Amino acid sequence: MSYLALQERPVGDIVAALELEQPSVSKHLRVLKDVGLVRARRDGRQMLYRVNADAIRPLHEWASTFERLWRHQLHKLKERAEEKMKEV
Repeated sequence: MSYLALQERPVGDIVAALELEQPSVSKHLRVLKDVGLVRARRDGRQMLYRVNADAIRPLHEWASTFERLWRHQLHKLKERAEEKMKEV
């Protein structure tokens, strides 16, 4: 998704960047479009895709609630590892 965040891109560019088969990329893009996470527009024969930032914002906010949890868990893990190193 970050590949589509800054500018819209044609399917061919996305296929090349991801090194996946075109049908697979198209299928994923269709799903993302159906749920509103990406937008598509036709330019001649090409379909151009871009991230729908407004739709992703709630997902980002929801995921960020877990960031504090993981940061706390990693801090506890670091403290335990440092304690074990002192024992050695």
